[in-house]
Amino acid sequence: MRSDAPIEPRTGEVRCTEIVFPDHCNHLGSLFGGQALAWMDKAAFLAASRFAGRTVVTARSDRIDFREPVKLGDIVELVATVTGVGRSSMTVRVSLLRESVPGAERKLATTGEFVMVAVDEAGQAVAVGRALPAA
Repeated sequence: MRSDAPIEPRTGEVRCTEIVFPDHCNHLGSLFGGQALAWMDKAAFLAASRFAGRTVVTARSDRIDFREPVKLGDIVELVATVTGVGRSSMTVRVSLLRESVPGAERKLATTGEFVMVAVDEAGQAVAVGRALPAA
């Protein structure tokens, strides 16, 4: 890659991949809901902080829908997209998709929205400083 190549613009979308290990599961061999939320919150943080170009904190999680169980050994892909921007806050939609074996059909397992707030070094809310591109 050339050093003078343009940097890709901050799109507001992040994709993360995880694998479900035994310590992520409950006694039924399904992913703990709290573990799913932690992964989703991390993806929301990454999407919002990249979009804003600064540190963000979680202000709220809304409407978390667990649609189908995620099992031990499943591959999980998290897709986090900034869908709204306020003065200092961003709404991030996160989808958690599962796939039972590499190459198998991916299924939507969990969805949720997170509100993230841009903060300065003192932890005070600051302006995001950019808007979503026009659709």
